[in-house]
Amino acid sequence: MSDLTYRRATATDLPALVAMLADDMLGQARERPEDPLPDAYRAGFAAIDEDPRQLLLVVERAGAIAGMLQLTFIPGISHMGAWRCQIEGVRVASTARGAGIGEAMLRHAIGVAREHGCRIVQLTTNKARADAKRFYERLGFEPAHEGMKLTLG
Repeated sequence: MSDLTYRRATATDLPALVAMLADDMLGQARERPEDPLPDAYRAGFAAIDEDPRQLLLVVERAGAIAGMLQLTFIPGISHMGAWRCQIEGVRVASTARGAGIGEAMLRHAIGVAREHGCRIVQLTTNKARADAKRFYERLGFEPAHEGMKLTLG
């Protein structure tokens, strides 16, 4: 989609990004899009922004934020020292859904991963997000592993 622009997120984007994170069935229970935002969001953003292996991308369409995602570049020794790109926090603004923006964002993210020398792109999606799972599979992602999490605190 040629009308999309991609840029590194800035601290002034935080309210819109947190609102996108909160705008779904899972995010409603775990995010707090208050004014002012809780300090934890600013601290999290600062940690991402200062880390050269992190990239929080904002996708704009017609001057408005239409989506977001976070890329983490992970070095490793398996797969003969392959770098991986972990994709997290994929969201499309509710007003922009259904227009192909999510697919364009993922294709762009895969291109960025290639530019960074990654040989593997990986992501997780909550089991409750059946539509998201189908979406990722349509783009070529395979459910090759069983993900596990332990929530601390």
